[in-house]
Amino acid sequence: MTQPIPNPSGQSLTPTSDERTWAILGHLAAIVAAVISVGWLSFVGPLVIWAIYKDRSAFVRQAAAGSFNFNLAVWAAIIVGWVMFFTVILIPIAIIVWIVAVVAALWFHIKAALAANRGESFRYPWSIPVLH
Repeated sequence: MTQPIPNPSGQSLTPTSDERTWAILGHLAAIVAAVISVGWLSFVGPLVIWAIYKDRSAFVRQAAAGSFNFNLAVWAAIIVGWVMFFTVILIPIAIIVWIVAVVAALWFHIKAALAANRGESFRYPWSIPVLH
C-alpha cells in the first residue's frame, strides 16, 4: 500500500520535512473535521490542503487527494446506512455499516498519516476518484 513518489526522471523523491507535515495534516484533517462537525465536514480539510498544495508538491497533493477520495467513499457508506435506517427493518445493518465506516476511516487515516511521516505514499483501499 505504500510506495515512493516517482519524479519525472523516474527516480523516487524523498519528501521534505514540510511536505511530510502537510501530507500528515492532509490525512488527519479529515478526522479533526469529522470530530468538529460531527462527521459532516470530513472532506473539507483534505480539500483545502489539496487546493493549496496541488501545484506545489506532488507528495502533498497525492496525500490530500487520497484522503478526500476516501472520505467520499466513507460518506457513501454512511448515506447507505441512513437509507437502511429509514427502512426500519434494516436498522441493525445500518448500525453495523456506520460502525464499520467510522472504524475504517479512523484506521486508514491514521495508517496513512504514519506512512506520510515516513515519507511514503499511501493508497486507500476504497475511494471514489474525484481528485488526483
